[in-house]
Amino acid sequence: MSFDRLIEKIVEKQNPTVAGLDPKLDYVPQSIKSACFEKYGKTLEGAAAALLEFNKAIIDEIYDIVPAIKPQAAYYEMYGWQGVKALADTIAYAQSKGMFVMTDGKRNDIGTTMEAYAAAHLGTTVVDGEEISAFGADALTVNGYLGTDGIKPLCEICKKGDKGIFVLVKTSNPSSGELQDMKLENGATVYEQMGRMCESWGEELPGKYGYSGVGAVVGATYPDQLLEMRQKAPHTFFLVPGYGAQGGGAQDAKNAFDKNGLGAIINSSRGIMCAWKKQGLTEDDFAKAARNEALRMKDDILSTIGKISL
Repeated sequence: MSFDRLIEKIVEKQNPTVAGLDPKLDYVPQSIKSACFEKYGKTLEGAAAALLEFNKAIIDEIYDIVPAIKPQAAYYEMYGWQGVKALADTIAYAQSKGMFVMTDGKRNDIGTTMEAYAAAHLGTTVVDGEEISAFGADALTVNGYLGTDGIKPLCEICKKGDKGIFVLVKTSNPSSGELQDMKLENGATVYEQMGRMCESWGEELPGKYGYSGVGAVVGATYPDQLLEMRQKAPHTFFLVPGYGAQGGGAQDAKNAFDKNGLGAIINSSRGIMCAWKKQGLTEDDFAKAARNEALRMKDDILSTIGKISL
């Protein structure tokens, strides 16, 4: 199961973190942009090339210490097909370095449309009898609001191709409670009910370390709810946003883990990509700064959860 591979990488590196690669052109050093614009012009192709070079430089610095990356699809789609190609190339490059890749796409649909999303991001596309991987990520974030009809097609692909999904449960944004905290007739909150559904869906994708292939997105910005869901969804692996730039800290994020330090991976995006700004370095040292921040984040979280073991 896909998350078994992720868990093994986390234990090997003693690092339960993921680097969010959500690049804006403003984050990219001028030296990289100038070289790409000279080659391709100030075009979408030039912008996409700059994003890819930026990503590759960060990956080169962190792949030996960070088990995974999480590219957010929107930051690539805004640069057209050229940006989408940069996303595909980023995924392939990270995997060539041994990293686990979770695409943050928050896809949400039913039936054949969801089958198409699943094939695109996790599975294969059939071209005149040949099966070809389009993006080939290891996991995908999804919105479960349409219920089982929107999740079942993904589970089938995950089972066939050793992939995983993260379903939105309790998100880290300030207004998440407007809907997610509402009480249902059975007394559960919407987010609790979604967590229960993740547990149920995950029965189709059992893992050897106690966590299924159906994970959940639960934010560090709501530590009490994070602890609640850890207790109520014991077989669901958590992707935890909200650390760093959104205000969550290691003491908040620790509620996502079990007694062995397993069960979750903590995301940082801007904190890693823009770390040079806080370290007194120049923008050309962005990759070195990203590594420094990745190591600091690792130590910060391990100081609260201790050694991670299977």
